[in-house]
Amino acid sequence: MNTQPLTHKFVAVLNKKVEIGSILNALGHMAVGLSASYPNLTEMRFATYVDKDGGEHQSVSDFPFIILRADNSNQLRALRQNLLEAKVHFNDFTSAMTVGTYIEQHERMRNTPESELEYFGVCMFGEVEQLNQLTKKFSLWR
Repeated sequence: MNTQPLTHKFVAVLNKKVEIGSILNALGHMAVGLSASYPNLTEMRFATYVDKDGGEHQSVSDFPFIILRADNSNQLRALRQNLLEAKVHFNDFTSAMTVGTYIEQHERMRNTPESELEYFGVCMFGEVEQLNQLTKKFSLWR
């Protein structure tokens, strides 16, 4: 067990206008992609939690995972740009990734300018203070 202080966190900012099943699908894709693309997975502090009976509950991060909400896609687009500029590790998900086969989804993305994408969410991992600054205008998901 790592007893070092918590310095990082995960944050997802989700578009409140998207239907709950679709937003949960997007969150799952973003979280998996965020972890898969992170250059040093050990920094995410995934641990095995062991219950009293010796049962193992694997790959749960010690860091918090905060879920926030955005009013619309444009707020997410601006957040995404801010994350790029700040060099924060993130992943996003758009409506172009939802209909048809994965081949059709790739095609749709290739044919859609970024300015026309409808963002469902952005998921990030980084230092607590930096993420607090970048996400302070968003509310907790309720």
